[in-house]
Amino acid sequence: MLLVYLEKSAPRITYIFKHICWRILAIEVEFTSVIEEFISHPGPKCSYGKKPLGNELFFQSHGLLTQQGIESVEISIKAWDNTIGFFPVSEKSALPFDIFSAGFYLLSRYEEYLPHVKDDQGRFPASESLGFQNEFLQQPVIDIWAYKLKELLKFHFPEIAFPKKKATIHTIVEARKPYAYLQRGLFRSAIGYFTDLFKLQFKKIGDRTSVITGIKKDPNDSFEWFLDLAKGNRQKLSVFFMLGEALTFEESFNTHREQFKMLVKYVGDYANVGLIFSDQALSDYELLKSEKRRMEDITNRALENSMNARLLVNLPEIYRNLVELEIREDFTLFYEDTLGFRAGTCTPFLFYDLDFEIKTPLIVHPVAVSTSVFKNKYVSDIEKKLSAIQNEVADVNGTYSMVFSNTDFYPSKVNEIWIRTFSEMMQRNE
Repeated sequence: MLLVYLEKSAPRITYIFKHICWRILAIEVEFTSVIEEFISHPGPKCSYGKKPLGNELFFQSHGLLTQQGIESVEISIKAWDNTIGFFPVSEKSALPFDIFSAGFYLLSRYEEYLPHVKDDQGRFPASESLGFQNEFLQQPVIDIWAYKLKELLKFHFPEIAFPKKKATIHTIVEARKPYAYLQRGLFRSAIGYFTDLFKLQFKKIGDRTSVITGIKKDPNDSFEWFLDLAKGNRQKLSVFFMLGEALTFEESFNTHREQFKMLVKYVGDYANVGLIFSDQALSDYELLKSEKRRMEDITNRALENSMNARLLVNLPEIYRNLVELEIREDFTLFYEDTLGFRAGTCTPFLFYDLDFEIKTPLIVHPVAVSTSVFKNKYVSDIEKKLSAIQNEVADVNGTYSMVFSNTDFYPSKVNEIWIRTFSEMMQRNE
């Protein structure tokens, strides 16, 4: 156990210390503001604040963690060994940067509360982020800083025992459109035929007819294939369905049909089933609650995992609603078009509400990769980028989370890379 002396405790301080020490390094951390208790403590200890008490291991505070509210913060990025750092401190500190303030800034998504230009979907774009602008978005910098802290603690306290951690893989399938032609109802199918005819897409008309008449399998129906890979191993696989209306009429289908419900139940036998909250529900709490209840009625179990349509995360309102609904884990915090770690970590973390200055029970999963990032990319380029980010996660024994779509597994030349990648990830988890 590591004891940390604080002149005055603050929720921001305890939050980020527990993420770095407990969630990343797997060591317990306790806090005290009683000097006598700190001095008499026989085990590993350090102090955090403006100045040291004496000759103890000391980490100097930048000041962000004792503030309240949100205000513009001046940040200067500096190179630090094989990574970067910001919030530099004096030579009195055991580390040249206040990794705790910097970690809190990234983890709390402080910059997303500040004024910024949203994209055409109303989202915080990667281009507005500190990580993108300073080219460290593809490094889990908080985890890297944590391992620098680990080496320092091992040097000063050789007796401290760090539990062994292994890198883990979490494979996620977004099944927003489980079928291309089936389960759409007579009216939607008729509109689909009319649209195909209007656009002179005669092959699509033939495919639609073959699927509806049972001659061919629906191209989006890849569930049996990827669930067969999941059977019998202990890897993490989560599959997300949407029950609300899609953004376009063409994408929507009837989720009230019994066949769709049977599909969700079938998937739930071999994977964690989650819910993609619809676009309409994200601005309507009662609809949000209704969609959650519908999914629970289908699965006969409490809904714990969620994603948001359009990957929309307007902080703090959307996450506050998830907390109110007792959603346990969210998988929305990543960029649809940019690779990397939006919150600067590859370790699941608790959402911190900056408005209320409280740590919430909502676990946010930092997704590193989505197949949507690689539209129109060469296979060699994709493999290179995937390998690089996997290595970054492996170096800090973090969690490598990647989002696929069920449409990525239809046998075709374009999808070969995703079929192979998914298969390799599942086998690596065995």
